[in-house]
Amino acid sequence: MPESLYHVIGAKQFDRATLDELFESSKEMEEVVRKGGSTKYSNKIMTTLFFEASTRTRLSFESAMNRLGGRVIGTENAAQFSSTIKGETLEDTIRIVSGYSDLIVMRHTEIGAARLAASVATVPVINAGDGAGEHPTQALLDVYSIYKELGGIDGIHIAMVGDLANGRTVHSLSYMLANYKNVHIHYVAPENVRIPVEVKRYMVEKGVSFEESTDLLKVAEQVDVLYQTRIQKERFLSLEEYEKASGKYTIDETVLQHMREKSIILHPLPRAGEILASVDNDPRAAYFRQAVNGLYMRMALIDKCLQ
Repeated sequence: MPESLYHVIGAKQFDRATLDELFESSKEMEEVVRKGGSTKYSNKIMTTLFFEASTRTRLSFESAMNRLGGRVIGTENAAQFSSTIKGETLEDTIRIVSGYSDLIVMRHTEIGAARLAASVATVPVINAGDGAGEHPTQALLDVYSIYKELGGIDGIHIAMVGDLANGRTVHSLSYMLANYKNVHIHYVAPENVRIPVEVKRYMVEKGVSFEESTDLLKVAEQVDVLYQTRIQKERFLSLEEYEKASGKYTIDETVLQHMREKSIILHPLPRAGEILASVDNDPRAAYFRQAVNGLYMRMALIDKCLQ
């Protein structure tokens, strides 16, 4: 693994060779799980430091470390159950936790918090989400899911739908898809939560073809991947702004009828009504398989960081 990935801070760190390597490792981790786990890291401790709520990310990281034979310490509510509530700075918290563990997985409410943590840590730091900024490990499992479901990533058409302004998963996924050839991205969002300018600028720099749209049904007919996201109520400054975006795009039977037979639906989860439960039994609904892939990819990532 390149030295620049000692810390995992953002999706732009990953090149195609590293992604290919992680895909192969993730396949191997599926076999490790099938055989009952490993004792490879029985002498290692991972700290999960979550200042923001999480289910899939935190538990999949903890499960990943346990299945690799390691141990886990940490807190799921670091904002209240750490010395932060006493006024301790993030830098001091990280300095202390670095002395207790071999790897830190951190989620924070503030953009740039992971980079700040990495600047003072003496062990690897993995960004498990920093506010509305990035979520690189989600993007890793997303591209791995596309690879597994479709057999490859070059040449795909993908629609990213929902809260694209605050959706850190779509930011990281966009950056990561820039490693592949002939990818075309459709950004489908309400007017007040469109994809940020800095993401579009990066796509232009990397020569990635994209367009913005408000017509989900038309886009659904053209894409191989429909990547749905929730409208993130907690990131809006007012209820009025949230209501402008809420409920505009829902995947239901009508959307399914417009989709290609071999396309897939992904979602970083949790969902909040933007994919109806009636869609779950459709073979194109891959979001629960996607969540399980997170375990294998995070096992692969932990393995690389601790080598």
